[in-house]
Amino acid sequence: PPKGLRANVLGSMMKCDDRMLSDCVKPEPYARLVYGFCFFHAICQDRRKFGPIGWNIPYNFTPEDLVTNRRQLKYFLDSYDAIPYKVLQFLGAKINYGGRVTDKKDKVLIECMIKIFICEEVVTKGPDYKFSPGGKFYCPAGGSQDDFLNYLRALPIMTPPEVFGLHENCEITCAEAESFALLEDVMALSSGGGGGGAGGGKSPEEVMDELAAELIGQTPSTFDLFAFEDRFPTMYSESRNTVVKQEAAKYNRMIQALQYQLPLFRRAVKGFVVMTEDLESVGKGLFFNVVPEGWGSVG
Repeated sequence: PPKGLRANVLGSMMKCDDRMLSDCVKPEPYARLVYGFCFFHAICQDRRKFGPIGWNIPYNFTPEDLVTNRRQLKYFLDSYDAIPYKVLQFLGAKINYGGRVTDKKDKVLIECMIKIFICEEVVTKGPDYKFSPGGKFYCPAGGSQDDFLNYLRALPIMTPPEVFGLHENCEITCAEAESFALLEDVMALSSGGGGGGAGGGKSPEEVMDELAAELIGQTPSTFDLFAFEDRFPTMYSESRNTVVKQEAAKYNRMIQALQYQLPLFRRAVKGFVVMTEDLESVGKGLFFNVVPEGWGSVG
């Protein structure tokens, strides 16, 4: 989807021309509720960038969900004199979008969210009904595509968290995630230094081999778990003994993984053994100064 709430709603509304917005028995309510569904669709998709604060599970909402809501909206407006807001809310939150939602808390969340954007106030009050406390986000007056697009283009590019119903501090989590993703991409694309020559730089293989040799020298020996059993016997009155032995066992697994993989990795770098996926992950972690994926799961 387009990045950002403003771009997302713009992308959805640009597909709704004047002919489509007026193709209904009740054109003005239809246009405003279509806009409300587009805004709701963008909110559902953009909340994913906040991680577990936005959704407990990152659901894959698609444009087809929005199209289905729009078709159902036209059907109900053409078929009934009164607008069935509760039916539209139920179909959107429970079936079209809600069919993807599995977490119990997320189900409650999406039911509350759709009531903000699909309600009688959007049709009757228009710009006087605000989607957020700041008052910047609302359904503009008029019913043509240009009216909606002109309003959307005037919105700020950076969307404040209040429109998602979140505290401004949640922007920190989003910024951190984007920064880490950017740095990981930069590191993955970096050449890793020179390959010798006039500059005298070391190749990535040499750097990784040296780091592996250094870690081999620094890797301590494993704990004697039998000695731990004697020193920290399992006792009902002292639960710390059980925790100590559990942590010692995890520590031993980590040390054993280092003792096995580091010498093997050095041989793989020199071409004596096959460079497997696990060993390649170790080398990547050493070169980029991060914990290798396999080590994190063991420890």
